[in-house]
Amino acid sequence: MNYDAAFTAALDDLRDEGNYRTFAELERHRGAFPRATRHGHDGADEVTVWCSNDYLGMGQHPEVLSAMHAAIDGAGAGAGGTRNISGNTRYHAELEAELADLHGKPAALVFTSGYVANWATLGTLAARLPGCIVLSDAKNHASMIEGIRHSGAEKRIWAHNELADLEAQLAAVPHGRPKIVAFESVYSMDGDIAPIAEICDLAERYGALTYLDEVHAVGLYGPRGAGIAEARGLMHRVDVIEGTLGKAFGVMGGYIAASAPLVDFVRSFASGFIFTTALPPSVAAGALAAIRHLKTSAAERAGQQARVAELRSRLDAIGVPHLKNCSHIVPVMVGDPVKCRYISDLLLDEFGIYIQPINYPTVPRGTERLRITPSPVHTDADMDRLVAALGELWARCQLARRPMAAQ
Repeated sequence: MNYDAAFTAALDDLRDEGNYRTFAELERHRGAFPRATRHGHDGADEVTVWCSNDYLGMGQHPEVLSAMHAAIDGAGAGAGGTRNISGNTRYHAELEAELADLHGKPAALVFTSGYVANWATLGTLAARLPGCIVLSDAKNHASMIEGIRHSGAEKRIWAHNELADLEAQLAAVPHGRPKIVAFESVYSMDGDIAPIAEICDLAERYGALTYLDEVHAVGLYGPRGAGIAEARGLMHRVDVIEGTLGKAFGVMGGYIAASAPLVDFVRSFASGFIFTTALPPSVAAGALAAIRHLKTSAAERAGQQARVAELRSRLDAIGVPHLKNCSHIVPVMVGDPVKCRYISDLLLDEFGIYIQPINYPTVPRGTERLRITPSPVHTDADMDRLVAALGELWARCQLARRPMAAQ
């Protein structure tokens, strides 16, 4: 078999469908986010980033950078190995204590990414609870899906945020059989939010553990930035809260917060924790600084919410369609993979605006979009340029506009 020919043919199919992914080479500059330098074949130029998951700009925050520099100066670069052999530093211990406090849980455990946290935790819990069945929301992240698949446990998918379907499936599971209800708070592509209280009601009624992915909510919601569950006064009702350090907290890593026995169980049995090198101390220190700052500062959250509201209002005014939701994610709907890629390229090449296209398989075919994430550090001028560019490209590409009455 000609392996390279097979690889090339598959890649050609992706290009023909408009779903081939290209990466812009960007250089972020300390203290200048959302500005970045784009390096290309024709040289370098300045761009404004509108699709970062560094939602609050904490990856550039002076307190975070200072903490990371101090940790490098004090402890060096790497952790030295896996946590169980040589990489368990005081930075990791302090970070886990801070995360447990953030979510009002007895314990927390840090992983190398949010993906690994989901994969390892769900995979371990579902595999080692005898006869466990996992009830997974239809729009759960790939990391949750992979963890459940890896566990080998029985999985049932319930219709996205549909409580009646969840209850019907819970009711069909024999009484006393271990059950995990796995879902997210903010879904990253549509920006919709789960009915957490009602899901907890059902889980309690049928004796199921609740596993809540808050990666697109931690830092952004609640009086201390613990997420949607905190904002709604529900953290005590959720058994496992999973989050990331790589989005609103601006660094890298993932974690779970739960009861002490559950966290110790995952720590002791999860291969994705046991056999991987620990986060560098500097990363743990930076995350710790970001969490502590956002526990007491609401300015970043308020600034972001104001920017999101302004963008939605201005898109409505020019008829550019976007999905309505209650979150910070603004999905601008294109509905065609080729045009979505084309608009993204023109925004970058002609207007210096960086927004990656979101095409299949990340979203269903026919729902291709530009996923925009306004931040508190986007200026009025940034907003003016973005809205003007989208209005011009919508006209140039002859895309449908939404009348004001339909907004």
